[in-house]
Amino acid sequence: MKKFFIFAVVVGGLAFTACKKDHECHCDVTVLGVSTHFDTTFTDMSKSDAETACTGLNVDAGALGSTSCELE
Repeated sequence: MKKFFIFAVVVGGLAFTACKKDHECHCDVTVLGVSTHFDTTFTDMSKSDAETACTGLNVDAGALGSTSCELE
């Protein structure tokens, strides 16, 4: 019974760990009226860390332009 309890705790712990994998971030950039698009990949990251990194690329420079990024 003790072995089963230890096994259940280990398996349960693994089930709740963050899955780290590659995440794609898609960005649209507009500078002085010219638009372009770029993608970047965040490797070996949890989804929440990749979302934070991707949204960190968002920039609003007013009339000069902007960058809008979204995790796919």
